[in-house]
Amino acid sequence: MRDYQKTPKRVKWGAPVRQNNGREDETTTVKVINRARLVEIAEEGLSAMFYHLGVEVVKQILEQDVTEIVGPKGRHNKGRTANRHGTEQTKVVLNDKKISIQKPRVRSEGHDVQIPSLVFFQSEDPMDRTMLSRLLCGVSTRKYGRTISTEGDEATCVSKSEVSRRFKAELKKQMDEFFDRRLDDTYPAIMVDGMEKGGMTIIAALGITSDGRKEVLGLVEGATENSVAVKRLFGDIIERGVRTDLPRLYVLDGSKALHKAVRDTFGDAAQIQRCQIHKKRNVLSHLPESEQANAGLALTRAYMEHDYDKALRQLSRIADDLDNRYPDAAASLREGLDETLTMHRLGLPGLLRKTLSNTNAMESANSVAAGIVRRISKWQDGEMLLRHMAAAFVEAERGFRHIQGYKQLPLLKEALYKATGIEYDSIGQAAV
Repeated sequence: MRDYQKTPKRVKWGAPVRQNNGREDETTTVKVINRARLVEIAEEGLSAMFYHLGVEVVKQILEQDVTEIVGPKGRHNKGRTANRHGTEQTKVVLNDKKISIQKPRVRSEGHDVQIPSLVFFQSEDPMDRTMLSRLLCGVSTRKYGRTISTEGDEATCVSKSEVSRRFKAELKKQMDEFFDRRLDDTYPAIMVDGMEKGGMTIIAALGITSDGRKEVLGLVEGATENSVAVKRLFGDIIERGVRTDLPRLYVLDGSKALHKAVRDTFGDAAQIQRCQIHKKRNVLSHLPESEQANAGLALTRAYMEHDYDKALRQLSRIADDLDNRYPDAAASLREGLDETLTMHRLGLPGLLRKTLSNTNAMESANSVAAGIVRRISKWQDGEMLLRHMAAAFVEAERGFRHIQGYKQLPLLKEALYKATGIEYDSIGQAAV
């Protein structure tokens, strides 16, 4: 059997840890009772040992609280106002479930006295957060009970109805936190896109922070991707901190409603980049399959040009070539063509230009969020849709990384100020 006598230098079983100054560090002191029993339990796995050790620590903390209220056990204390009154069964929360323990009772003047630490141990927030995370990862409410740890007595709060109720409440709580959080970054770039869910449209805004992180700023539900709904979205994020006077790049999919909402809300401070991928997709939809490969390659080469004038000439030449045979494709290409080259016009480097010339980052977030709620087949109303999608986007944010080319963002900020003519101070904020 492994030699359990060897322990870390700074941690001793059953003894306090002492810092360099010689004083006890009470936060790391754990008095272990029956060490041999713990070693025996550890052979079943660390999870079992942590469970039993955790229960023992809870009991010790409760006993310490009782001692502070009524004094040491077995000693006479004339000044005490409460007395020990045996023990009783109660439940505390251990990560993903409730477990039963024996807690000491304290009574004063015929009434039970609340033990302070018991309130903390009975808080159901950790259990509800764990439940939310697992259900968002695809575990059904019916099978949730199979996912909890097996140590201890029979688990409670795992029935389908109870899990569903708690899940809904936690979703509502997370939605409220999402819509209340402050947005205090400058966000040099914002992407806006919509997606269909349950016959309704969710429109979301994704901000690129000054250090290149992605952050879901807000979302609204509407019947369609219309300018009224988008303005509601902008109004919400502005109220929570997004400034309207800073020059900013807005990456859109080509929707006229989005374009109008951006112009009406942010005015001349807005530089709009139309998604090149959406533009290419729209043009090719007007061509027969036999022509799509060559046209697609020509569009890709044109957008890969570093120089703005060269890219514009190549795209205009493609439109001219399409005029006779496929006028609808030519018209689609010319519509908003200059705004598909905004990153070219600003003179941004290749890697950052590639990232911000399309809405792939936004669509990736949409895809992750949609995958999280894929099990829901029937949406009762818009409030339910918002509740689930807000939680899904928060879950998606956990996997977000810096955008490609994020180190070049200072160049974007400089180019935006130059293009809009807005003066800025030494920290890159709009001058007052």
